[in-house]
Amino acid sequence: MTARVPIIPTIIVLAAVATMIALGVWQLGRKAEKEALIARYQAALQETAEVPWPMPADHDRALFRRTSVDCEQVRGIDPISGKSANGRSGWVHIARCSHAGGGVADVTIGWSRSPESPQWAGGPVTGRIATYGDAVRLIAETPQAGLAPLAPPDPGDLPNNHLAYAGQWFFFALTALVIYVLAIRRRQR
Repeated sequence: MTARVPIIPTIIVLAAVATMIALGVWQLGRKAEKEALIARYQAALQETAEVPWPMPADHDRALFRRTSVDCEQVRGIDPISGKSANGRSGWVHIARCSHAGGGVADVTIGWSRSPESPQWAGGPVTGRIATYGDAVRLIAETPQAGLAPLAPPDPGDLPNNHLAYAGQWFFFALTALVIYVLAIRRRQR
């Protein structure tokens, strides 16, 4: 007598496995996209020409490019954890500035061991554009307000763990198949 394989559970498991494999393949594609993006950002670091401070829609194209902002009014200075140019951990001070373009720019003005915000009245700052949450910030080439130099922005710091995610999805698909085959065998005994 031939054992019957349950049709609906088999369809569900095969659909789940196909979805997991598709997600793994998608992650492999994302890996290639992220590598191309990081290469583009590495090339931007080599450019010396300045670009205008970007509008929100232009953030991605401006990342890691050189720019200048004239901080006309400092609205506040916030400390966040960060690294100095020589790799020491401490506090990076980010000034929120009104600038000549009529907008607001976050300008990382320097590094210190203390979270206490320095006194800074603003002025022109030149540096590189880097990510800052969903926005961007200017990382000053020359520290301001008596602060120490900052670690320059590095595209290599961007996470690119898509290969690991792809491996996880493929592993999940294999695990689901093995568990289902074992369940079917046990049921047939």
